[in-house]
Amino acid sequence: MEIVGLNKNKIKQISKIKNESLEVLNYRLKSYELFKKIKMPEFGPEINLDFNKIIYYKKDINDLKIESNWNNVLKPIVDEMDELGVIESEKHLGGNAVQWESEVIYHNMIDEINKKNVIFTSIEDGMKKYSQIFEKFFGKIVKNSENKFAALNSSVFSGGSFIYVPPNTSLDRPLQSYFRINSKNMGQFERTLIVVDDNSSLHYVEGCTAPTYSESSLHAAVVEIYVGKNAKCRYSTVQNWAKNVYNLVTKRALVEENGTMEWIDGNIGSLATMKYPGCILKGNNSSGTCITIAHANKDQVLDSGANMIHLGKNTSSKIISKSISLNGGNATYRGKVYIDKNAINSHAFIKCDTLILDENSKSDTIPSNNCYNNSSILEHEAIVSRINPDTLFYLESRGIDEEHAKELIVLGFLEIFRDELPMEYAVELNQLIKRNF
Repeated sequence: MEIVGLNKNKIKQISKIKNESLEVLNYRLKSYELFKKIKMPEFGPEINLDFNKIIYYKKDINDLKIESNWNNVLKPIVDEMDELGVIESEKHLGGNAVQWESEVIYHNMIDEINKKNVIFTSIEDGMKKYSQIFEKFFGKIVKNSENKFAALNSSVFSGGSFIYVPPNTSLDRPLQSYFRINSKNMGQFERTLIVVDDNSSLHYVEGCTAPTYSESSLHAAVVEIYVGKNAKCRYSTVQNWAKNVYNLVTKRALVEENGTMEWIDGNIGSLATMKYPGCILKGNNSSGTCITIAHANKDQVLDSGANMIHLGKNTSSKIISKSISLNGGNATYRGKVYIDKNAINSHAFIKCDTLILDENSKSDTIPSNNCYNNSSILEHEAIVSRINPDTLFYLESRGIDEEHAKELIVLGFLEIFRDELPMEYAVELNQLIKRNF
């Protein structure tokens, strides 16, 4: 089943397929009206999309059930997930979910996590089975009026994850979702809502890929995260979209008193990326961190960074951005740090490091930093560099050829990001960098 193009009737059709309430349908329709009114972004990469040609919903009619056993999943999908390492990585996880095109097709969680009363399910099940928790947060941290693509996601969202970690609960293993676009002109609009309640902790890992087609595809996700008092959430992702995919994502967390939010955000593929994970540091003594990398190769424009909004007292934030441009690619840091007048004794630190590998490549740093009280500190560092000829000469003098010497320098440049990833994702990152070198 495919739904191509966008109008009210097609939104109603998506809602009917999902057997949604009238309230949810109305939310979709209101979001669609906002989508039509909101203009395209006036900054960042050029976006050339024909919204009438995008596939907004696709699902194999013979595969309607979410499976918990790979033996029951279609063999071509299993083979592809196995090749990508998704099945192997599950051995090290507390739970795993896989979305293929518009729907979650596989979901599994170990007994240990179930016994802790953790909820890890699809966004559709979360909406229907856990409405009391769901409705409290859905659409509140990222509003449907946020930007054009948040409005679009709110109109046609399908798939994605709902996670709830009850109070006083810590998970020893990460939970993972993997998203796959496998059709040309496909749009994927997953919606993720994560709630980490008071005194609890969660590590969530996300992976994304797509094969290459001549026609452009679109990934326009929305992620909302609530971090309760004394709670901690880490969200790690390595996105390796094909170079025909527009990756236009809105991610934000609301952090309460003494809470901690960490974004570990890797961008390797895509034709164009616009992604700025954010933290609203609402509670006193709350903290937010975003460590992000962008690796822009030929014909790629990666516009990424982070937003940190300090509202509570004694709040702290750290943004570390690493970008690499080669073969004419463009990797840009764009970020916003705001320290409110009431956020006294707060501290924000931003460090942007850029490595440009040839004369045809480009990188910009475009910060917006504002502090509105005299007791807080806001620091910003930015360094643009090329590969040091002396370092290259040293490695070559030790018998390493020029290409592998450059690889080693680049991997060393990204070490701070790689060290924050689970082992299997760190290995995958190394392989992706070498493959895209």
